[in-house]
Amino acid sequence: MRPRVILHMMSSIDGRITPEGWPASADRDEVYEAVHRALAADAWLVGRHTMAEFAQGAPRPISADGPYPRQTCKASAAGMGPYAVCLDPSGRLHLNRDRVNGDAVVAILSDAVPDDHLAELRRDGISYLFAGAPELDLVFAIRALRAEFGVETLLLEGGGATNGAFLGADLVDEISLLVLPIADGKTGTPTTFDGNRLGASRLALISATPLAVDIVHLRYHLLPRGDPGTTVGDSRRRHWR
Repeated sequence: MRPRVILHMMSSIDGRITPEGWPASADRDEVYEAVHRALAADAWLVGRHTMAEFAQGAPRPISADGPYPRQTCKASAAGMGPYAVCLDPSGRLHLNRDRVNGDAVVAILSDAVPDDHLAELRRDGISYLFAGAPELDLVFAIRALRAEFGVETLLLEGGGATNGAFLGADLVDEISLLVLPIADGKTGTPTTFDGNRLGASRLALISATPLAVDIVHLRYHLLPRGDPGTTVGDSRRRHWR
């Protein structure tokens, strides 16, 4: 069994998720965090680049006294969650802290991570688990989160590549998307999903709710692949005036 995965993101109306050049808005961030809390997940997950934004100070690498077994390590202060989970297959993230936004950090690593990095994580009180090598096995990773850390519901809040990898592994159950009243149009910037190897997925609308500062909260179920329905682009197209 694996956790239920809810993608929770905020984007411009054209799907961009990088806010450089957008008008500043504290209200926008408050809306996002309020929905994050309301979803009541046991953990949230991002990629290495996103988690690096929370690092404190310069890297402080250390040397391991010896080899460490490639098995899950739960820090003594990690508690019962919620958890801040990071995909870091190469062990290149140096957080220098054991909590982000009050949540205990869990690193998902490949078996190829050096022992020196494991020593650093242990020093900093960061929990970790292993999920294959050289690439991460996302199915195994989130099943381990459930088995080892009790995660039943996981919020996916990564960059476009991380989100696309989960969608491409058929691991997204629901989408929670906050659509901002912003038209971006920048080229070459990340979108909500990048690099989905399975192709387009069909969705079923749960709700569309207007929120503060002209934000719309869209919620969708992911339909099983092969679910019958109208094919996008068939002869029964609508023509918009």
